[in-house]
Amino acid sequence: MENFAAIDFETANECRTSVCSVGVVVVRGGEVADTFYSLIRPEPDYYRRFCCQVHGLSDADTCRAPLFPDVWRQVAPLIAGLPLVAHNAMFDEGCLRAVHRAYGMDYPEYEFYDTLQASRRTFGHALPNHRLQTTAQACGYDLTNHHHALADAEACAAIALKIL
Repeated sequence: MENFAAIDFETANECRTSVCSVGVVVVRGGEVADTFYSLIRPEPDYYRRFCCQVHGLSDADTCRAPLFPDVWRQVAPLIAGLPLVAHNAMFDEGCLRAVHRAYGMDYPEYEFYDTLQASRRTFGHALPNHRLQTTAQACGYDLTNHHHALADAEACAAIALKIL
């Protein structure tokens, strides 16, 4: 794949609608052409301690952040016509569908590819696990800021360029 958009969401709580940040990396012709990152005020607007411990975000970070529809108005033109790639795509696609539904937005049936599944097919038992950091390392990418949505999307893009 030479043209795609890698995407990653972080969530504030157990609800898929509670996206609190998004990172997007647009790849065209096998090269990174654009990136986008934004905090998002989650819906429902509360944080679980576990989530905060994972990504380091809290209400203090997103209390003045834009709502998802405002953020998506910026993202949609960047990814128009591109397949989306995510590591554990079921999670990110589930978030995207849920938050579109929560805000009454039409969902354009994005085509998703999963670098987690691709890692399992490509590396099999050669890796101790197929987590994003492990797979990124196996693809020669150093993911130093794991669970920051843009850093994770960058790692996912690097993986996709190697194994998709």
